[in-house]
This record gives sequence, C-alpha cells and structure tokens, in this order.
Amino acid sequence: MYHSLPDELQTLKFLKKWSDRKHFFLPRVNGVNLDILPYEESRLELGSFHIEEPTGDSYANVEDMELMIIPAVAFDRKGNRLGRGKGFYDRLLATAKATKIGVGYEFQLFDSLPAEPHDVAMDMIITQKTVIKM
Repeated sequence: MYHSLPDELQTLKFLKKWSDRKHFFLPRVNGVNLDILPYEESRLELGSFHIEEPTGDSYANVEDMELMIIPAVAFDRKGNRLGRGKGFYDRLLATAKATKIGVGYEFQLFDSLPAEPHDVAMDMIITQKTVIKM
C-alpha cells in the first residue's frame, strides 16, 4: 500500500478502516530505494518528500508480498505507469512476484505512455470508472 499525497488517490481512510483486520506495509525512502515496513498508524512520521512513512526496523521482503497497490502520475491501458521520475517503484518492483495493482483517477489513465526497458508494468489498473486486467 502507500500513504497518499494530496494529489494521489486517497488511501488514509482505507488504511485506518482495515488495519485492525489486515496487515498493510508501506514504503519508506532509503537513499534511492524504498524499504517496506509494517503500517501502524501510531508509528508514522513525516519522511522524504513530506510523505508519512513507517518508523522502526522491522523490514518486510518485497518478494514475500502477495499484493501491491501502487500510485502513479499516470497509467496506460497496457499497464505502464509514469511515476514522479526518481525510479523508486521500478527498483522496488523489479524483484516483486506480487500482483501489482495501479490505482488512480480516471483522468490519469491514457491509451499509451512511453515505457523504458526497466519500467515495471502493472497487472491491473483500477480507477473510479475503469478496471483493466493485463
């Protein structure tokens, strides 16, 4: 999961509502990479890029994740995503075996986006109007 920024599909109510019944993990910036840590509302602090991030040292292995919910600036109908340009999620997802679901608003969905060989495509895109399975 991710802790949403003001211009991203909001996840805060979802995290709060379901965190007592589901185990969520959030990314934390570590240099040029993302570490994955358990979500606990009481253990968040403002981190890189003014995003609330989990604290502690209980890291999760991305290869053990079953499902990943990923934000983006834009998605296309082929599963490609356009991030914010730092490559954090592409590096994180490079070894992920999980189902990768990109979530966003309908205006973020395009027919086609440029993709590079290192870009990791989503398995599914969900907006408030559209569900696309690759």
